[in-house]
Amino acid sequence: MRERGAVQERGSALDKALAVLEAIIAQSQPIGLPDLSARLDLPRQTVHRVLVQLEAAGLIVRDPSRDRFSVGPRLSTLALNALQTHNQSAPVRAILQVLVDDLEETCNIGVLDGLQFVYLERIECHWSLRVHLQAGSRVPAHCTSGGKVMLAHLDESVRARLLGSIELKAHTEHTITRVAALEADLAQVRTRGYAVNNQEFTIGIIGVAVPVADSHGRVLAALAVHGPAPRLDLQRAIGFVPRLDEAARAMARAWTGGRDAAGPTGRPAGRPARRRAAPARVGD
Repeated sequence: MRERGAVQERGSALDKALAVLEAIIAQSQPIGLPDLSARLDLPRQTVHRVLVQLEAAGLIVRDPSRDRFSVGPRLSTLALNALQTHNQSAPVRAILQVLVDDLEETCNIGVLDGLQFVYLERIECHWSLRVHLQAGSRVPAHCTSGGKVMLAHLDESVRARLLGSIELKAHTEHTITRVAALEADLAQVRTRGYAVNNQEFTIGIIGVAVPVADSHGRVLAALAVHGPAPRLDLQRAIGFVPRLDEAARAMARAWTGGRDAAGPTGRPAGRPARRRAAPARVGD
């Protein structure tokens, strides 16, 4: 929570608008005017004026039945475009390239957009047998390793609403299509610290992903490696997890300017310790 009076001390209209946006983004549920005013230590009239302007710009939306505010479509698009832009992604791409050179398999980094996993950066390996996709491509979150990492670390109520809003499509015989089974799989992801895709989206393709988390344990993105089963079996892919974790920590530092570097154990603070990697089953 922002220190009381901090927004008033800064004073500018832009500062107040940003503070209101930050407060709304920080909530897992829509938030009302009284709570925003109290959290920011600003007069209700001031907060109301800012909310009206933000709503008119499409940055937030208001639920008229409860008079509460949540993130709007324009803000979601702006955030996604900011992550995808090459204006600031050079350090992350460089880290990703080194990882691909080390593992000799295709790697990507992405974020969640609804129930889709969106590739922010993706670098192909040199092998001719590989999956050809590019940055900006979208794949189903429920049957890809990166998507499952992001789903696993969503607020529980947000995840429940998402998974309850759409049928989980079967892409292969291994795809998890029951919400209860997927929730059980996501619980394993949180416990062991990585997700696997054992031919759940495409037959013959294996993938493993880890979270890119800041020092507070907030998951910013997911970092994944994948390849064809004849070359990358599941156990070999899981063996890449320590190297993926190392790259994920470097990416978190690049994104946060070093402010949210990993803690003294080598894990981002707030992230649970990983148990010893156990063999994953089909459908994990």
